[in-house]
Amino acid sequence: MPVLVASDLDRTLIYSAAALALTMPDARAPRLLCVEVHESRPLSYMTETAAGLLSELGDAAVFVPTTTRTRKQYQRINLPGPPPRYAICANGGHLLVDGVSDPDWHARVTARLADQCAPLAEVQEHLLRAADPVWVRKHRVADDLFAYLVVERELLDEDWVKELGVWAENRGWTVSLQGRKIYAVPKPLTKSAAMREVARRTGAGLTLAAGDSLLDTYLLLAADQGWRPGHGELADTGFTAPSIRVLPERGVLAGERILREFLGAVRGA
Repeated sequence: MPVLVASDLDRTLIYSAAALALTMPDARAPRLLCVEVHESRPLSYMTETAAGLLSELGDAAVFVPTTTRTRKQYQRINLPGPPPRYAICANGGHLLVDGVSDPDWHARVTARLADQCAPLAEVQEHLLRAADPVWVRKHRVADDLFAYLVVERELLDEDWVKELGVWAENRGWTVSLQGRKIYAVPKPLTKSAAMREVARRTGAGLTLAAGDSLLDTYLLLAADQGWRPGHGELADTGFTAPSIRVLPERGVLAGERILREFLGAVRGA
């Protein structure tokens, strides 16, 4: 039976320039490979060593990129290795099969959200009304499933984020602060549900996962084995569980370590 590897992307496998955390002397910094270009500018990177490891992983397991990005944002990424048959976008709202969203899966997800959560329009209106223009730079809706703000992190009132979390909790939504983005996401919209669907379709006998943010919590818990880096929301809160290994590496070197861990688990299966 195949091994399924479902991994978050941003700040888990790929990193913006601001998230690289290159704390070593310049002469010892790893060589980097650009894996995303947006509006003619390089945007995301991994180490060249990590790129080689990901290519090996794609040949050895069912690798499933698993992201909160929209489909359009995901399709900007050019990962090394064989093109993944499956990808999970919009935090589980879209299951891509050979690059195309599965309409049945999306219909099931949207029906669940309509039944269990406050509508997106209510959450969007609250964000527009309650967020301070001093630190908000952009308001965005992702694939008509959830909303997020792009903020100036240095000016952000983090007590406001906590208050938003309480407000959202009472309406069946959750809040996640990742870098310069504040996400408001319906609770039933999960990467874990989509991962279980891919495992069912592929007949996977073992599931592995990695992620750094609050939105990756259930993905890690749903997998047989999980890893989280030494940075991100989960590290900040000290999140762990018996099936989850906490790694000390931070920044782009954490992505390299995670891929080594994946390959070790796949080869030992």
